[in-house]
Amino acid sequence: MSQAFSLCVYCGSRGPAQFEGVARQVGTWIGQNGGQLVYGGGNNGLMGTLADATLAAGGKVIGVIPRALVEKEYAKRDCTELHIVENMHDRKRMMAERADAFLALPGGIGTLEEFFEVWTWRQLGYHDKPIGLLDWGGYYSHLRAFLRTGVEQGFMGDWLMDLIRVETDPEVLLPALAEASRLAVRQSALSQI
Repeated sequence: MSQAFSLCVYCGSRGPAQFEGVARQVGTWIGQNGGQLVYGGGNNGLMGTLADATLAAGGKVIGVIPRALVEKEYAKRDCTELHIVENMHDRKRMMAERADAFLALPGGIGTLEEFFEVWTWRQLGYHDKPIGLLDWGGYYSHLRAFLRTGVEQGFMGDWLMDLIRVETDPEVLLPALAEASRLAVRQSALSQI
């Protein structure tokens, strides 16, 4: 990777051990490729595994956590930067501003809420950053089927589904998001000329 790539990753602050490997793989890829992780700042579950792997592989880690969650999610104090903010709105805004692309790993309702928000923001034109959904181990297969139902029933257009990249393999998805983010930056620069 020729330039630093800043990836915002949403994932569980808890979760079964079977998902730790993929979080570690994603963090290692970020670090080995000179990237930067932007995430929710917790030290528990997949969040902690992801951040530890990124740091161990030489990457930077930017954690953003609301004051009310510092104790509950055990804020990761050894982040490259740890930002303690007042609320979830500030957290999500800062994470979005610091990222070149977004990725959802397995997680719960918080992960889903953040993923759907950045997807909605892209639909509305608030950003043009790539968004990935890692359907590792089929975790999101039922969600994907539900979303297809939304298209079939006329609540969403196919074009909306095209705004996200879904893969089952992080080694395919991560380079694709990095390349898409470089293209988006180039397009943005050209449009301002």
